[in-house]
Amino acid sequence: MKKLQVIAILVLIFSTQVKAQEADSSYTNLEAIFNRPFIYKAQGGASSASIGGYVEGNTNYFTTDGISDGYSMELRRFNIFLFASVHERIKFISELEFEHGTEEIALETALLDFEIHPALVFRMGILLPPVGYFNQNHDGPKWEFINRPLVSTNVIPSTLSEMGMGFYGKVPVGKHKMTYELYLTNGLQDGIIANTENRTFFGAGKSEEMFAEDNNGVPAISGRLAFNAFGLGEFGLSGYTGIYNEFEIEGETVEDKRRASLWALDYNFRIAQLQLIGETAWASVDIPEAYGQQFGTKQFGTHLDIIYPIFRRDLLGWKDVTLNLINRLEYVDYNIDDFEETNTNIYDQIYAIVPGLSLRFSSNTLLKFNYRRHWERDFLGNPVSKTAGVQFGFASYF
Repeated sequence: MKKLQVIAILVLIFSTQVKAQEADSSYTNLEAIFNRPFIYKAQGGASSASIGGYVEGNTNYFTTDGISDGYSMELRRFNIFLFASVHERIKFISELEFEHGTEEIALETALLDFEIHPALVFRMGILLPPVGYFNQNHDGPKWEFINRPLVSTNVIPSTLSEMGMGFYGKVPVGKHKMTYELYLTNGLQDGIIANTENRTFFGAGKSEEMFAEDNNGVPAISGRLAFNAFGLGEFGLSGYTGIYNEFEIEGETVEDKRRASLWALDYNFRIAQLQLIGETAWASVDIPEAYGQQFGTKQFGTHLDIIYPIFRRDLLGWKDVTLNLINRLEYVDYNIDDFEETNTNIYDQIYAIVPGLSLRFSSNTLLKFNYRRHWERDFLGNPVSKTAGVQFGFASYF
């Protein structure tokens, strides 16, 4: 059945006349899902519709403590967007994601926006909770690095999609903009601790059931408040909290409610030609006493991307090609707690540095080269495991 669905979608795409468009850099982060170069745009007022997507792939060669699995190549993602202006003030957008070929197929977004006023828009459907900067703005062609930030995937469980509803809006402040978002969603589930990672892991709390029902009947709450400074960039503060366990069965209480919460501070700004993008997140989780101390009640993560253009000029017939010098610094601590018996630190940490180059042919298409080196310690603090490797990849909207 999946193969038939894939064939039908591909026939629709490639039988359609296409015209690439550039993304608009003036969008705020809450509008990131609309800041995409849809490849086909039918004309006709309120009935106009667009279709597009992006593709990204890369090579990998890594060694861990001198041991390597060798060289490999992967097609990481092939994503398809569908957009329609159903009415002058009603918009529909969806995203279907294919990961690692057709190994995983997921509906990432499918929502309707009802604009009451630019400062008050009602949204309902499968949406992206606004936790940090990355979750709503994660398309491969927008990022200079091949891997997604650890804090954005292993602390904040991006890409996080949930069924829900809420409001968002933007308010002008002189030349600047204030934006807000506030949503109720089904929320994460017991997999946060009941998982094969043997640690607190928010990503394992995601489930396909989240699109159909809430496992405990108590919605999660998420929101983000951001300030977009004209000519500088955007700064945001966001949060997410909810009960993640099934505490009642047929009306009978079977265990205490357990809460999981995320808080994030993010920024994306420029100083002259230098661009800085970063995200810092804190997580807290109620853990049952029966679980071991390797399940942390608190987690922390941060990353900083530094991007500087070495040159921007016409190259071999391509116009305005940009070569960027890039570097990423990142750190994640999966367990900030101390051992109860010794009052010493529990580790379970990763440090990483990722220098490299990116060659941008436009805002839509780029080639990437990364050298990655990271150091990892298990929760007992055993000697550091060292991993290093190189990656070469591409990403493009179409």
